[in-house]
Amino acid sequence: MLAKDIREMTEADINARIAEMERERFNLVVASGTRTLDDPLRLRVIRKDVARLKTVLREKVIGIAEAKEVAGKPAQVKARRVTGRRGRKSATATNRAKTSKRA
Repeated sequence: MLAKDIREMTEADINARIAEMERERFNLVVASGTRTLDDPLRLRVIRKDVARLKTVLREKVIGIAEAKEVAGKPAQVKARRVTGRRGRKSATATNRAKTSKRA
């Protein structure tokens, strides 16, 4: 199930689809406890589809619109600055390697 297909659905349809997939997932989990499943990867697919449905539903609730294309090109997203411990740590390690006297 693609996100663009989900975005065309109404909120009621999305909620119904989530309930249906959760029911199917529950049945598969119960069945997996007693026997081997024909398609064990179906659990993963259902879990990801439910997450995708919930994400699009949340977007609809808070009013996030899909990024528009401009003249056939995707909208440019502003690059995020590297912040936090990992970003500083890797940048510092790179600078240390450049200025190291042992190298």
